[in-house]
Parts: sequence; C-alpha cells; structure tokens
Amino acid sequence: MQPRIPRPTVIAAIIVGMTALTLAGFLLPALWYEVFGRHDPARVAFSLAGVATAFALYARLLWLNLMRRTTPGHRFGLAAITAICWTLPLLGVDHGWGNALLVPAGLIAVVLPLRQAVPAAAAAAVLTPVYGVVLGLPALSVLYEMIGVPLAAFSGYVQVWLFHVIQELREARAEVARSAVGEERLRFARDLHDVLGHSLQAVALRAEVAERYLDRDPGRVRKELTEIQTMARDSVRDVREVVRGYRATSLRTELDGMSAVLRAAGIRCDRPEVSPELPAHVHEPLGWVAREAATNVLRHSSATWCEITVRADGDRVHVEIVNDGAPRRAAAGDSGSGLTGLAERIAAAGGRFSAGPSGDGTFRVTAAVPAAPAPRGEA
Repeated sequence: MQPRIPRPTVIAAIIVGMTALTLAGFLLPALWYEVFGRHDPARVAFSLAGVATAFALYARLLWLNLMRRTTPGHRFGLAAITAICWTLPLLGVDHGWGNALLVPAGLIAVVLPLRQAVPAAAAAAVLTPVYGVVLGLPALSVLYEMIGVPLAAFSGYVQVWLFHVIQELREARAEVARSAVGEERLRFARDLHDVLGHSLQAVALRAEVAERYLDRDPGRVRKELTEIQTMARDSVRDVREVVRGYRATSLRTELDGMSAVLRAAGIRCDRPEVSPELPAHVHEPLGWVAREAATNVLRHSSATWCEITVRADGDRVHVEIVNDGAPRRAAAGDSGSGLTGLAERIAAAGGRFSAGPSGDGTFRVTAAVPAAPAPRGEA
C-alpha cells in the first residue's frame, strides 16, 4: 500500500510553521532581552510590534507563494519586512538584533521573479554586511551576514520550488490514474461491443434459421437450438473474461467461427488457411478484425458472398475481408463504433487499418500488423 500523502495545504502549513520556528531562533533571543533585560516600555513596545509584524508578513507571503498566489504587490510586503528588520538593529546589536538582517533574504527568490531575484540577492549579499559594519557588528557577524544572505535566498527558493514540484508530480500521478481509468473504460467498451455484438448477431441468426425449419425439419431445429445454447454459454464466458481483462483472441478460431456463421446465413464464404508459422502476437488484433467484420456483414449488408485473405509479406501480416453488400451498408448509415474500435486496436499494435466501399459494389476491410512484435513500451 502506498503511503498517503498529506494535502497540499497541510504541507504548506508545516513549511510555514518550520520557517516561523527558524525566524524565532533569529529574533526571540533579542526580543527576550528587551522584555526582561532592559525594562524600557517604549523599546519593548517597538520591538514587539516590529517582530510581530515581520512574522505575520513573512508567514503570509510564504503561504501565498506556496499556494501560487504571487502578485506584484508582494514586493511591498518584502520591502516592509526589510525596513522592519533593518530598523530593529538600531535598538542595539549587542544582544542579537543583528540577526534580523538575515530575515528578508529568505523571501527574495520567493517573492521576486528569478531574473530579478538573482541580482537582488547579490545586492543584498553586499549591502547587508556593509550595513552590519555601519551598525558596529563584530567581524565574525559581518562574515556570517555575507555568507548567510545568499544561502538564505537560495534555501528559500529551493523550499518553494520543491513544494511546487511535489504538487506537480502529485497532479501528474492523479492525471495518469485518470487516464488509466479512461483507457480501461475504452478497452472494456470496445471489447464488450466486439464480443456481444458478434455473439448476439450469431444467436439471432441461428434463431431465425430454427424458425424457418420449425415445421419442416425438427432435427435441424434441434441442431440450431443446440448451437444457440453453445453460443450463449460462450458469450457468458467471453463477457466474464472481458471483465477480468484476460480474453485472448485467435485469428484461426475467429475465422472458423466467421465462415460458419456466414454460411449459415446463406452467404458464401470459404475459410482461408492460416499458416501455423504465423507470429503469435498477430492473432489477437487480426482476430478482432475477423470477428467485427462478420458482425458487420450480418448486421449492415445484404451480401451474398464474402472473401477472406490472409497473407504475410515478410515484415507484415495482412488480412483482407471483402463482401458484395456495400450498397445497403452505405444506405444504412449506421456502422456503429466497431470499426472505430478496430482502428484503435490495430493502431495500438503498430499496424494499419482501413474500411470502406471499393466503388464496385463491394465493401473492403483491410488490416496489417507488423510480423515482429513491437518493443516493450512502444505504442
């Protein structure tokens, strides 16, 4: 079971909370000294207001940028934080207010576009130590400011960037899952159409034959009823296998069933010989072609003959099915979704498919798939 990933707002809240703790480490020691060390109400009020405002602005800007709600007005918020954090050290740098100079750096690359953030961070890396020297910070603190500003700017950028990358990956995974569900629905609809369309058409045909011989040949009626029972059981089995996704189609088996059904309907059809050396991977896509072609001949045409050709020309295996029932089919104007499903199947196998009237009163279905199986991972 895959671990459950927290919602984006939860992750963003954690990031803001951890950043607030980091800021507290920079500012609270000096604030603690102002409150409990100096006992100057004016300085305490000023420092409390400054720290609270800086915290609130920082948390708001970070949250909005994590949520991709960046606006040009956020630059004013960054400017306000910079003004506060550069003013607080005027209270005195001997008890930690100098650390406040590093606070704005973490938002430079978050609030500003990258093309502006780089020069802004470079400028801050120079100006902050200079201002520290003016304030009288120790040399070690100045060196710390010089190194800390670019590091804080870079870490702030990486923090937000990683959050956005994780969210994009999460959305991509959800999209892949939705796509997989859609593909499975298409597969199920296509397989169910091909299986039931053919089987029910064959059952209807056998029932019509049995009805014609009902009073003249009871033996023939019994034979047709037996065939209907067999077809119905096979259809139930096929539907179950389609639901499980395990159904395999054989070209040889489908051509046997196609020729038998068409002959029972009074359509002349000879089953072609299928070479035993035919590659195994071509049986399923070409078997579906034979099955759907038989269904369409029975349902959409008034054919009297159907000719099936199977051949291999070295790099491809071809199946061609021609019948003389094109006029009625063209007039009917209802070819259903079977041919579309066939085109999708053959394309997925790396082959070519075409179907349509030939202009001489015939309807031609052709399909060709590569004799060599496609490499794994290729469509």
